[in-house]
Formats: sequence, C-alpha cells, structure tokens
Amino acid sequence: MKPLTDQELEIMKIIWSQGQVTVRAVYEALLKRRRVAYTTVMTMMKILEQKGHLTKIAKDGEKAYLYNPTKPKDQVIGGMVKEFIQRVFNGSAEPLLLHLVEQQNLSDKEKKEIETLLDQKRRNKR
Repeated sequence: MKPLTDQELEIMKIIWSQGQVTVRAVYEALLKRRRVAYTTVMTMMKILEQKGHLTKIAKDGEKAYLYNPTKPKDQVIGGMVKEFIQRVFNGSAEPLLLHLVEQQNLSDKEKKEIETLLDQKRRNKR
C-alpha cells in the first residue's frame, strides 16, 4: 500500500475518528481547520480509494457514497513509522529514539511512559 501524503493523512485521521463517512462530512470537518474546495476533498478521497486506503459503498436511496477505512489507524501509522525509520535511519530505531530523548523537550511524564514501555518489552522477552 502506498504511503500517505500529508493531505491524505489529514483526511484519513478524520475518517478514522468518525468511522463511516461521506465526502461532505470530511469536507465540513476540514473546513473547520482551513479553506478547501469540496471537489478537492472528493478527488483526494477517490485517490485514497485507488491506493487501497478506502472502500466506498452506496448509501440506500441516496446519491452519496459512504467511505470506510480499509485498515485501522494503528496499522497504517505503524507502517509509515517503519518506512520512515528504514528510509532515514537505515532500519534502526535507536538513532530515532536517541534523537527524541536528546533533542526534543520531553516532559517527565513522556519520559516515564517511554521507560515503562521499555520495561514491559524487556519483561515480555524473558
């Protein structure tokens, strides 16, 4: 499945949060953030369908189609992160983690969450 562009990801986030949607519902959600043409949203959703990220079904008795994501958000985002790590860090997550810890202003809570996740992973490997 082809990776998502920034605009496609923005649309998919709306769809994941709302579930089954029409083009109009996505258009209205985007309008709250920025100006966008209805036809642009319709075109982007058609592209997402062609890329395999969306399926559409006819709504009973209406012209509008309902769109559904083909994969859950976690699976798609996970694939994007893997692709990013492969492309930028030659497949190693360590430099990314080091960068996040050293260069980003992580809160104590975020650091604790990372430590907890690492501890859980260590325990599960035993």
